[in-house]
Amino acid sequence: MKCIEHVVFFLLISLNCWGQENTVADVKVQGNKRLKASFVRLISDVKAGSKLDSTKIEQDIIRLKRLPAVAHAYYQVFYSHDNQYNVFYGVEENFTLNPQLNVYTTNDEEFAYRAGLYEFNTLGRNIAFGGFYQKDIFDSYGINLRAPFLFNNKIGLALNFQSLTTQEPVFLQQGTADYRYNNTSYELLGLYAFNFKHRIELGINVFNEDYQYLFGATAQGVPTDFNVDKNLLKLIYEYNGLDYYYQYISGFKSTLNVQYVTANDETLPDFTIWWNDFQYFLRVGEKGNWANRLRVGLATNAESPFAPFSVDNNLNVRGVGNTIDRGTGVIVLNTEYRYTFMDKDWFVLQGNAFVDAGSWRNPGGDLGDFSDDQNLRVYPGVGLRFIHKKIFNATFRVDYGYGITPNATSGFVFGIGQYF
Repeated sequence: MKCIEHVVFFLLISLNCWGQENTVADVKVQGNKRLKASFVRLISDVKAGSKLDSTKIEQDIIRLKRLPAVAHAYYQVFYSHDNQYNVFYGVEENFTLNPQLNVYTTNDEEFAYRAGLYEFNTLGRNIAFGGFYQKDIFDSYGINLRAPFLFNNKIGLALNFQSLTTQEPVFLQQGTADYRYNNTSYELLGLYAFNFKHRIELGINVFNEDYQYLFGATAQGVPTDFNVDKNLLKLIYEYNGLDYYYQYISGFKSTLNVQYVTANDETLPDFTIWWNDFQYFLRVGEKGNWANRLRVGLATNAESPFAPFSVDNNLNVRGVGNTIDRGTGVIVLNTEYRYTFMDKDWFVLQGNAFVDAGSWRNPGGDLGDFSDDQNLRVYPGVGLRFIHKKIFNATFRVDYGYGITPNATSGFVFGIGQYF
């Protein structure tokens, strides 16, 4: 399986020496069980009859390793006849019927969880299908279907439904009010990959928002009951330069999410929100991995208690609590060092030390709010990862974050999958 670079090098030398173009006789797939060989050939840039190109082969391998169904992939090239070569793609498969679990709590005894079940290789074609149930005081549920390679390695489709109900704090000058918040939404997205690293998602989300006052402070002009239908246009642009080697990641990824919201109620203004996640991963020696995520975002700066960006320990700052603040702008940095203590054939024990830090712009405020001490949260912490190498996303994580900024809390955050 090794010495592939030497084979390709030999081919290139032969091409230069003899002036003959080497072509692909056939693309063969080996090691796959549930993943369809026809699907692998469908999404590959290397095709039977195409020019033998080591760059395209390497890109196909990275694309395969990004699939939920693939734990690892490699290639081999063998001579067939008359300057034609067979390309073999070797696949080590993941188990892709996965439970999903996120549990989070803080030292003031808040407790919530989300449990789900997803198949990430439906029909052997990398189609993700499943749903979740969430208990966060109230009941929530959702169903998701995502087929990124529906027709080829460029065009796909995603369908999502959810009914999400939570108890949300609303921060008023007179104090904090708690509302029962429900968001019921239907979403359709078209997926398109320009090339190996660049892709977009474009679609519409039709949803209803329902706020019902429970208890706490009240204020004139802030309704106790609020129900409105809205439409959301969504655009996601992603640059993906990540490479995977089992639990290790290297490279850079940027994801821009832009949303434009209109309401069926003429008294409500149109609303725009965007954020960009920048991720950078670096291998450190044989067992270390430095992981970073920077989120920068802004929304229409309405002076409203229902601001879109929230401070939440299951989203951005571990240990801070469940939705403890809101804002119309966000800057959050998550950085952690992951170290592999044990690496067996199927099991990995990984430890991490992290710092989560963020700041928010107050509703109706200005950019100077980001430097306000009252808006700053800094939470260092440590955690453990229990990873099954043959099951997709089978990483059970537990983190403990401890706040070092004023009025800080601390707490555990549990979940399936890396935090980012």
